[in-house]
Amino acid sequence: MKIMVINDIERDEIEFISKTIGAIPIASIESFTAEKLGSAAFVEESSTSGGKVVKVTGVPNAGKIVTVFVRGSNKLVLDEAERSIHDALCVLRSIVKEKSLVVGGGAPEIEITLALQSIAKTLHGMEPTIFRAYADAFEVIPYTLAENAGLNPIAIVTDLRNKHASGQKTAGINVKKGVISDMLTENVLQPLLVTTSAVKLATETVGMILKIDDIILCR
Repeated sequence: MKIMVINDIERDEIEFISKTIGAIPIASIESFTAEKLGSAAFVEESSTSGGKVVKVTGVPNAGKIVTVFVRGSNKLVLDEAERSIHDALCVLRSIVKEKSLVVGGGAPEIEITLALQSIAKTLHGMEPTIFRAYADAFEVIPYTLAENAGLNPIAIVTDLRNKHASGQKTAGINVKKGVISDMLTENVLQPLLVTTSAVKLATETVGMILKIDDIILCR
């Protein structure tokens, strides 16, 4: 009867396909009724170097559903491509949730460090020590960035701190050139939500650890 049948569909893809074409999954042929059918203008099976792929096009009221078909020479390349796409989508999601951008290259963290150190100078007792320790913790991010780029982290972070202290608030670590440059000019930007979320989660984690009075080891 020239009916195309597709088998071996992954279980986690059934819900996605059903929502896309407007179908309702059924468990048995007895419940197979017209209102549970989906629709599409064209369905074809295409052969690729990695195997066969079924393409469904011309779906009515598809909405914002998009399928990204990723191809690569091996699984490592595919995994890296998938990770890159996921990171890009997460960036877009962050910008939609919080419509603000900040420069990257360790610039926000150094600004936070200098602000905390400035506040520490106005305090008395044990509080200045706490603020200075909190400020030093933020320097780990530009330090690690410089280290991963194969640069001298101590020299780079010191130079970065001096430039921010002189008022260059958008100065950051340029990993390509190995120097401190204006991140705004270099177009190195990141969502504000990424920085604020990292600060909040790290602070909450430390606060939670400090509340632990004792650790009981058990087997």
